[in-house]
Amino acid sequence: MLPEPRTREDMVAFLRDLHKDFRSRGHEWENGTLDDFLEALAAWVHDAHGAYRNAGEQFPADGDSTFMARALHAATIYE
Repeated sequence: MLPEPRTREDMVAFLRDLHKDFRSRGHEWENGTLDDFLEALAAWVHDAHGAYRNAGEQFPADGDSTFMARALHAATIYE
């Protein structure tokens, strides 16, 4: 089941769960380094329309790319 965070709190919970999963099983992830993870993230975002199409789903028109870009950038300096 793919995550579908609907609120900011849902997104926080998802990210914390993802982090917990990485800490316990990161050695099993395909992209277990930050370098590989960010490269895969960029590649998936680039190909997202096709990923949604292949899953038989509509690409969400209301995604907030600005918010996610700010959040990812902030994580480089936020303590």
